Amino acid sequence: MTRLKTGPKTGSNSQSGVHTIAEIISQPETWQQCLAVLDQNGELSALDEVLPRDTEWVFVGCGSSFYLAQIAATTWSNLTGENARAMPASDILLFPTLLPQACQPVLISRSGQTSEVLQVAAYFERRLSVKTLAITCGENTPIEEISSHLIKLRPADEESTVMTRSFTSMLIALQAFAAARSRRADIRDALRALSAQIEKRMDEVHSTIRSLAQSKAFADYVFLGQGPFFGVAQEAMLKVTEMSCSYAQSFHTLEFRHGPKAMVSPETLVTFFLSESGFREETAVLEEIKELGGTTLVVTDRVNSAIRRCADELVDIGLSLPEAAWPAAAVIPGQLLGFYAGIRKGFDPDRPRHLTRVVTLEGRDDGGPNREP
Repeated sequence: MTRLKTGPKTGSNSQSGVHTIAEIISQPETWQQCLAVLDQNGELSALDEVLPRDTEWVFVGCGSSFYLAQIAATTWSNLTGENARAMPASDILLFPTLLPQACQPVLISRSGQTSEVLQVAAYFERRLSVKTLAITCGENTPIEEISSHLIKLRPADEESTVMTRSFTSMLIALQAFAAARSRRADIRDALRALSAQIEKRMDEVHSTIRSLAQSKAFADYVFLGQGPFFGVAQEAMLKVTEMSCSYAQSFHTLEFRHGPKAMVSPETLVTFFLSESGFREETAVLEEIKELGGTTLVVTDRVNSAIRRCADELVDIGLSLPEAAWPAAAVIPGQLLGFYAGIRKGFDPDRPRHLTRVVTLEGRDDGGPNREP
């Protein structure tokens, strides 16, 4: 297991963020534990047998869980060939007509207590008679009482407020389900090999991001990714916003050219999550942004002379695995950046300002939207 050699030294309290950093560092080991649980109980194969085919899959979440849903939906489509989309729970509650006519809902909630997700679960199960699949890290939670099917990842639960190991563990579980459904043994094996490979890189990744965050306070943070890595960029944006209260945005990499690049300056840290599928086109954007004077951080599994020339900081995740298995590893640098940016500004990442571990709302208990689809 990778161990944190030195705790955070910057900020008003040397004990700030002790739970969060421990949970970030524990991720490779946690992935192994969660996959072992799924292997032992045969849950993914059993779900594959009972859940419908020839329907659209809708991955639902709030906050980090919605960004997780974006990655999961892209992976699901790419591996299984089935239609899939991600939706925030709030859109289903407020605009139910956006739902496809027939779908298989997948409800994502670390705690199993998120109000909007519970309302969506009740809407599908009780009003539409559609059986839902929920994934959670909680124990004896309301989502278990409502959803017909459940994936529970207890080893991934957390003490801290922000989602870190729960995010990547639930992502890997959903990717493993997609691999099982599509009979992709290569992806199944890659997900099992991921923890050992990223463990070897963890100290270097940790050191690189810590040094970057402690060396300079940036005015703006921008995160760029395409395909499944757009969800990674979204999650990195949220981690920096939550833990450091910094201004952060996320865009599709090639879309950044179409207006948003106007914000680029040396005070802007632009992070590129470079895919294998779009490597050449995305690298061209990196070269353009570097010419405009932006400060660049590159997270990739492929490094060439152009990357080394244009990256002010480089995180080579060093995986010899199919691209579909990368996203969980690519999430880690954004988590670390949010953590150390928060420490630099004197915040406690374990207790982000204005945030609670579970978002619960009052005033709605009917389990559904204001109007029928």
